[in-house]
Amino acid sequence: MLAQITKITLIPKSEGLLKVSEHVRLENRVSAKPSRRNWSEPVNCKFVIKSQSMPEASPCGYSSALFPLSGDVYPNGMYYVTMNIGNPAKPYYLDVDTGSDLTWLQCDAPCVSCSKVPHPLYRPTKQKLVPCSDPICSALCQCDTDTSQCDYEVQYADQGSSLGVLVSDAFTLRLANSSTVRPTLAFGCGYDQQLSNPNAPALTDGVLGLGGGKVSIVSQLKDQGVTRNVVGHCLGRNGGGFLFFGDDLVPYSKVSWAPLSRTHKYYSPGPANLYFGGKSLCIKKMDVVFDSGSSYTYFTSQAYQALVSAVKSDIGNTPLKEASDDPSLPLCWKGQKPFKSISDAKKYFKSVVLSFVNGKKPNLEIPPENYLVVTKYGNACLGILNGSEVGLKDFSIIGDITLQDLMVVYDNENGQIGWIKTACDRLPNADSEGAGFGLDGLCRGILTEDCNIYSALFG
Repeated sequence: MLAQITKITLIPKSEGLLKVSEHVRLENRVSAKPSRRNWSEPVNCKFVIKSQSMPEASPCGYSSALFPLSGDVYPNGMYYVTMNIGNPAKPYYLDVDTGSDLTWLQCDAPCVSCSKVPHPLYRPTKQKLVPCSDPICSALCQCDTDTSQCDYEVQYADQGSSLGVLVSDAFTLRLANSSTVRPTLAFGCGYDQQLSNPNAPALTDGVLGLGGGKVSIVSQLKDQGVTRNVVGHCLGRNGGGFLFFGDDLVPYSKVSWAPLSRTHKYYSPGPANLYFGGKSLCIKKMDVVFDSGSSYTYFTSQAYQALVSAVKSDIGNTPLKEASDDPSLPLCWKGQKPFKSISDAKKYFKSVVLSFVNGKKPNLEIPPENYLVVTKYGNACLGILNGSEVGLKDFSIIGDITLQDLMVVYDNENGQIGWIKTACDRLPNADSEGAGFGLDGLCRGILTEDCNIYSALFG
């Protein structure tokens, strides 16, 4: 799984690896390093700002792009999207990560150390290399010279790392306005991964970095006049869902909005007060970051201990017993008989609420189905984990488990983040403010060749 490539790994008891977001350190870990690849010729390529096949801007203005998602929280531990890259375009599965900026693929440059991925490794050419002098490189790291290629190295807390070089290539996108564009975008070609479990096959070919930084895919698309700098996702509780770039799908008047915190480089609605079952846990102004690259939610140690204490006290008079023999997650409970689904277990638990203090002070309600996992052993496990055990001290991470069946919108245009409850197995229409489009529009313009997929997902 991708956790072995690009994420910190947590080993819960004796079972396999579960993915934990590394995003809180990623930008600090990206640095210029001498390349381990010895390209035989000097690099003198120029980053192409616009593809020749792409209009400078749509005649109708900015458009939007929509993509179906695959994956789930358990057992896969991630949601991923198919991106078509190169000329001719080839498909790659990318982990959807709003907690980091850099998109990258495992790559044959040739590869020094790569894991087994779903598709053939991306193969760059010298003409695709981004030079050190390019502004997109300076946004990522500091190079030694203005003539060298743009090298980077990402290091991880589990001593894993990925070394690569920045390249640029065409991404084929079909838009809501019925046009097809092939913008040339910069991303990482990772040719040397030092992994904790290098022999395990990965679910994905790399990471789709959707943070707010200049190197992010959505920032590059905005710079090229393709979509506005807005990204959103809807993660299905039963798996799947959808991802979108641009603002055509956003039901602005119905979304709960909070201003993006200026104290973070990451997507944060700022501090929140913590409640369980309608009662305050005396955790005030808890700093929170949203991250689709994290499978689970992580609270700071104080908040985690307060929540666990409240949950245990609340279920003390129920038939639930702690299942210490379940290796899936640190804290699990068993019923009188094995649970078959979250529906069987959620009646014993109450909602968690994060009440944000900025802007219009919106609440994020986290019902039991958005913090519990029913494992293959038939137990209900707490999907909110202790962040201090993975190196988090100052803030909490809201991960995929909590974001299920919410449309979450990261609006970099207006400096806000928002959410609205919805069933993510079907595509919602935007309200009149958003000039939204539905399935008919999709089948006319966005991914006509995949209309059977969209019909199955959203029909």
